[in-house]
Amino acid sequence: MPRQPHRTPPCRTGHARLKRALLLLGLAFPFALSADCRGTGDLGVVIERMDGAVGIIETTHDRLLGEVQGLGDLSHASTVFSHDERYAFVFGRDGGLTKIDLLEGRIVRRILQAGNSIGGAITQDGRFVAVSNYRPGGVRIFRSDTLEPVADIPAEYAPGKRSRVVGLVDAPGNRLVFSLWDAGEIWVAQLGPDGRPVRLRKFRGIGRQPYDGLITPDGRYYLAGLFGEDGMALLDLWNLDAGVRRILPHYGRGERRLPVYKMPHLEGWAIAGREAWVPAVGHHAVLVVDTLTWKEVARIPVHGQPVFVMARPDGRQVWVNFAFPDNDTIQVIDTPTRRIVKTLRPGKAVLHMEFEPRGEEVWVSVRDRNRVLVYDTRTFRVRANIPIRHPSGIFLTARAHRTGL
Repeated sequence: MPRQPHRTPPCRTGHARLKRALLLLGLAFPFALSADCRGTGDLGVVIERMDGAVGIIETTHDRLLGEVQGLGDLSHASTVFSHDERYAFVFGRDGGLTKIDLLEGRIVRRILQAGNSIGGAITQDGRFVAVSNYRPGGVRIFRSDTLEPVADIPAEYAPGKRSRVVGLVDAPGNRLVFSLWDAGEIWVAQLGPDGRPVRLRKFRGIGRQPYDGLITPDGRYYLAGLFGEDGMALLDLWNLDAGVRRILPHYGRGERRLPVYKMPHLEGWAIAGREAWVPAVGHHAVLVVDTLTWKEVARIPVHGQPVFVMARPDGRQVWVNFAFPDNDTIQVIDTPTRRIVKTLRPGKAVLHMEFEPRGEEVWVSVRDRNRVLVYDTRTFRVRANIPIRHPSGIFLTARAHRTGL
């Protein structure tokens, strides 16, 4: 498939002309104009995982605005946004941290801060960006305006031994929470005004091989999924002294183990009302969990092994995609009845979904078709079919105002 021609971002051309006109008149070019050319609330990025690039998208007209190249290894990439939604911070698998100006469609700065990375977070105040690393194991913290390093938290759990870090999220109070895969621990770092940790709480023996983490939308509970055993670890961030509690003893690969082709991302948990909708690891099922008791209350059979189980913002629908070999399918569950109301087949390798902030549309990446499809969540009709090479993660700027995203 030929690469789509680069489109000039909406700010650059108009501002260049305006700047020239102002200079001819002997007037200064105010920086604020570059941020006023358009709003940022309908922007987002799509990871082009094979090309080391991201596409910049906008949801008002469901279109691709342009492409930014030169981001390195994006085989497992994620993105967070600045408070003003103008800047995207992209975490690459090669240890790269890249700051992108969405309005100007360019890289502001790119650094290689580690040898192998697995995601990151931006603090509650928006002043610091943190990256979780496999090699060397730990968390590194940078200023969000300059990407200058401010702190390093080595994940050393025994003399000379560092763990790979997973499940890094931001928490209220300018805290960072993350899990140690090799150590079976959860750490909570309280950051000071300069971004350096002033207190580090370590919770040991939480279970074998925590592979990912989730913080609930209200910022209260952190959950770590366990690959090495059934169950999950739950930490109440309002009451750290209570320690870690084990929940969902049957959550996991189970006694009748199916091959697990892709572990579900806990970020894809759906919180709808007082219920959590959870992918069952190694089973063709979605679990419904009461978030007051953290006990399973229902189990819904689905098409395959779920990867992402995501709620429409109003909580009325839950959309589910699946691991190989069933990754050509999406199923939609009606939450009041707990019934599947629609089965869609966008094509092979449906990797990610992202709802628009009010939930009227959902963006779906279909890697093997080199397409991003935009669905109407009421009629289930395709409203846009956008050619993008090897798309994977889709991230909209509304995430800037949500804890843990």
